[in-house]
Amino acid sequence: MSSEPIEQAGVGVPDNFQRLWTPHRMAYIKGENKPSGSGEGDGCPFCEIPKMPDEDGLIVARGSAVFAVLNLYPYNSGHLMVVPYRHVADYADLDEPETAELAEFTKRSTLALRKASGAQGFNIGMNLGEVAGAGIAAHLHQHVVPRWGGDTNFMPVVGHTKVLPQLLRETRALLADAWPAS
Repeated sequence: MSSEPIEQAGVGVPDNFQRLWTPHRMAYIKGENKPSGSGEGDGCPFCEIPKMPDEDGLIVARGSAVFAVLNLYPYNSGHLMVVPYRHVADYADLDEPETAELAEFTKRSTLALRKASGAQGFNIGMNLGEVAGAGIAAHLHQHVVPRWGGDTNFMPVVGHTKVLPQLLRETRALLADAWPAS
């Protein structure tokens, strides 16, 4: 085999297209930092994040049974997840205090996102199990995705790219400041 680079037609040729490179997404695509198994000690990021300072773990708020954290691979700016501290995969396995606080933090997430970013609507839900689309199926987490009128522009449809106008640390700080008191 030749060690010379393979030429690819069109590479470097002006074609009037703008390109947004998102190399940070490769970590998600390749499954980097994805747990190696389903146990609590198998590299679960949702078990590790609460051990970090809030800024490093992108934690917006902490409760006694759950915490709210920004998604590293957001669908929209401000995409939060409400996560129980306990390593549990199924919603039916939550105890009553966990269930109640998960619901309360979901409600507070919407209030904080409305206050901090003027969110006009939300997609809220869980993917339970890998077949349902859970990226980390072993540790339950509820998504809270803010939405705005017109936020479905051409980029996701044509370019398969989301444009996020703010760095995650800045978003975390805004939402932490807007988080409602209990």
